Amino acid sequence: MKRILLIALSLVLVIGTATAQGKKERKSPMKEASANMAGSDIKVVYSSPSVKGRAIWGELVPYNKVWRTGANEATTFETSEDIKVENKALPAGKYALFTIPSEKGWTIIFNSVWEQWGAYKYDESKDVLRVQVNPKKAELEEMMVISLQKGQMIIAWEKLMVPVRISK
Repeated sequence: MKRILLIALSLVLVIGTATAQGKKERKSPMKEASANMAGSDIKVVYSSPSVKGRAIWGELVPYNKVWRTGANEATTFETSEDIKVENKALPAGKYALFTIPSEKGWTIIFNSVWEQWGAYKYDESKDVLRVQVNPKKAELEEMMVISLQKGQMIIAWEKLMVPVRISK
């Protein structure tokens, strides 16, 4: 009996140690923004990359190409009620949030295939809504942040912020 108990304890220690070593901290940690806006519970889940001295816009994140809006998995946007984004209807649901950055304006995309890695399998035919917004210059934001405040979703990274209006 003691031998079985000793073997079981040894297995627990080995598995626990292997699991702890297998879990590496992400370079772009998962973050979440949530708020009640326009009568809806809204949640955005994303991986937050860092600038790390790199040129971001037009280089790390190319202009005029679909971007996952973060790192790792596609960023998700979830709303419990129908809302309007930049005065265009978005039904309640969960979406992948993609963007197409450009020097003059950004396209914000809500795509029905939310469970995917990056934008590698992005399919434009699955877009539920696309809106145009204008980026603004901002103070340096080392890590990308998505916030929900005052009727807006704000994407901020490097020296740029992208406000997206949300209403009922």
